[in-house]
Amino acid sequence: MIDELMTPTRHAWIASSRADWIGVTMQSHANMWIAFRKKFKIHSLDDPLIANIACDSKYQLWLNGRLLVFEGQLKRGPTPQDTYVDQIELTPHLHEGENTLAILVCYFGRSGFSHHDSGKAALWLQAENAKQTIQTDKTWRAIVHPAFGTTDPPLDNFRLSESNIRFDARLDLIDWQAPSFDDEHWPFAKCFGKVPCEPWHMLLPRPIPQLKDSGLLDYAQSPAMPFMSDGQMIRCKLPYNAQVTPQFRVRALAGECIQVHSDIYASYGKLPRLEVLRHEYVTRDGEQDFEFPSWINGHEIHYHIPAGIEVLDLKYRETSYDTEVCGHFSCDDPQLNLLWEKAARTLQVTMRDSYMDCPDRERGQWWGDVVNEMGEAFYALDPVRAPLLARNGIDELIGWQREDGRLFSPVPTGVQDVNRVPRDERICDQELPQQMLASVGWYGFWTYYWYSGDLQVLIDAYPSVRKYVMLWELSNSGLATHRAGDWDWSDWGNHADGIVIEHCWLYLALRAAHRMADLAGYPDDASLYQNSMRSIKAGFAQNFWRGDHYRSAWHEGPIDDRAQAMAVVAGLAPQDHHAAMLQHFITQQHASPYMEKYVLEALFIMQKPEIALDRMLTRYAAMLADGMTTLWELFDPIVLDGYEGIGRGTCNHAWSGGPLTILSQYVAGISPTSPAFETYLIDPQLGRLKNVHCIVPTRFGIIELAISRNDQDTRIDLTSPQGTHAHLRIGNPHSQVLIYQLPAELVQEVEKIAYDSNFLEYRFPPGKWNIELTNP
Repeated sequence: MIDELMTPTRHAWIASSRADWIGVTMQSHANMWIAFRKKFKIHSLDDPLIANIACDSKYQLWLNGRLLVFEGQLKRGPTPQDTYVDQIELTPHLHEGENTLAILVCYFGRSGFSHHDSGKAALWLQAENAKQTIQTDKTWRAIVHPAFGTTDPPLDNFRLSESNIRFDARLDLIDWQAPSFDDEHWPFAKCFGKVPCEPWHMLLPRPIPQLKDSGLLDYAQSPAMPFMSDGQMIRCKLPYNAQVTPQFRVRALAGECIQVHSDIYASYGKLPRLEVLRHEYVTRDGEQDFEFPSWINGHEIHYHIPAGIEVLDLKYRETSYDTEVCGHFSCDDPQLNLLWEKAARTLQVTMRDSYMDCPDRERGQWWGDVVNEMGEAFYALDPVRAPLLARNGIDELIGWQREDGRLFSPVPTGVQDVNRVPRDERICDQELPQQMLASVGWYGFWTYYWYSGDLQVLIDAYPSVRKYVMLWELSNSGLATHRAGDWDWSDWGNHADGIVIEHCWLYLALRAAHRMADLAGYPDDASLYQNSMRSIKAGFAQNFWRGDHYRSAWHEGPIDDRAQAMAVVAGLAPQDHHAAMLQHFITQQHASPYMEKYVLEALFIMQKPEIALDRMLTRYAAMLADGMTTLWELFDPIVLDGYEGIGRGTCNHAWSGGPLTILSQYVAGISPTSPAFETYLIDPQLGRLKNVHCIVPTRFGIIELAISRNDQDTRIDLTSPQGTHAHLRIGNPHSQVLIYQLPAELVQEVEKIAYDSNFLEYRFPPGKWNIELTNP
């Protein structure tokens, strides 16, 4: 498990090959679908045969008529030049004699907020062992699939690289994937060049798992079938907000149009400049079935099937990032339990080729969202596969760094189609300095290392971190010269004191850079960062403290709760300021869900769990009551670009899940004190709660903690995995403490390592423990 996680990411580039990039003679265009076929003979099955496959942009693969890959290929852009390549095991599905590969390539034909278009639709494949070679060349057959096209307007919005699909079954290539299909009339493929030719350059083996594929499933709720459509919308409910491809089987006359979309399209997803994907299918005569190969998401799938068509079956396939929820949090407040669960589902639906801000409107790897998602993943998801997505995000972010040191997101990205995109949003390569500081800093790169133990990524990333943080210059006041970047943004909502917040993010980035420099072997850099931190800390106190809150000279209006919170979490607000600041955490509520995570964290750092939990439930009350399984982008309804009805942004926004981290890390109190939880602290802050149960997945195994208490007694059950040591902090130093190891015949020494007027602390070796506390 540890070895798999520690595999370096960028040491296996495919820099050359004998295989050709192949395609068709037709000029590439957006939403182009190309079918490829190749017959080949296998003389022996003794040696494994693994295929390296790359394309721009996605592919489906059949071997001998069997679908092996429903959606292959990562969206393009490990760097601004290069391309990812999949590795697929073919051996179990081969047989001696003639075999047939059939591959359907979808070419997006445009960049978006998560994809960098190469400009040319193409496929590359190379599979070889000691006895066999299969590779793309001029002997392959290739044809533009005539049934695939694009819907009429309204089209999907400019942020997406994917397009609406219109599939005309009257033009379908029936059973073209089957070995028996006659492709002699298909033209041979055109060769474009060998790796590392333009425009695809070098190939990086896929650093994350292939998608998890559920196969076709019945909806959680749908009409009894078969039935004759009356032309009314058919609503099919999913078990939760999921990434799905809708499927149907019908009996119809030719030329009827079936429309399919999710409930998201039916609400905010069809507003101008916010349009999400939808699909159409034009029927042929007779019984037919079809599954759209491009995913959408939502809580429901809506089918618009014309009257008179017999509906035989309706199903869906869920595909998603291959991870599982292994963590858990529950307590005696059902609303907090629901909030943790909604955050976990929101996290899952915003993971795929990369972390995303949302799976509907943008699908962009915005790093403000990634930072929050990364923290949640370490408490909720499996500790092997889930961190790979964060690791690849780090690699992509530094892989796109500009020569002058600036970082920007979302990446991968590219120049947009000038006919579809407003002029002011044509290039999504804008630097948001505060998000980038968060990314390279304490809650970003450092959190990834601290929770995963993946030191190599930190060492590899350090030169880019240094280059970025050195863009800030300190003035004689001790403060940094403000860097607006391309987008001077702190948070959605009103009254953000951006100057104070910027200094907090810079201080946290310097703290992380100081640690990184030590680990990477740059002691002079570490000293430089330490001096800068001292300067900022002195200037921060002198210039921003107003007696009971922090405020920059440029900020007008109410006190900013975000600025106060960031001062606390950065360690720039000394403890003797906390009491005076506390009132503003109660009266001011300007933060969006993105920054609310840090407001809540600040309250726990200030040892105010009751206020933190009350604020959490108050701010998330509407989201908890809406009946959905995911969390909204914003707390309050908005009007954007003059369009009302947008509500609270997207209903599945990554940055809103911060309470998941807070509940596990601070309420249950479980946090690592050395990389990957080799040692960890348990310091619960239950507030008004009486019972808490928390599971945290780690590389060493599961940490499980259960706490139950009344006015006099507290019982703690702890399971600590092999290879770890737990430090349990007990808030009342005068408590009577009884410690038992389970099973009873095991006896290991528990060390009391700290005692002062505020707490007791015990060090527990691995095992199962029962601790009973009685108040004096």
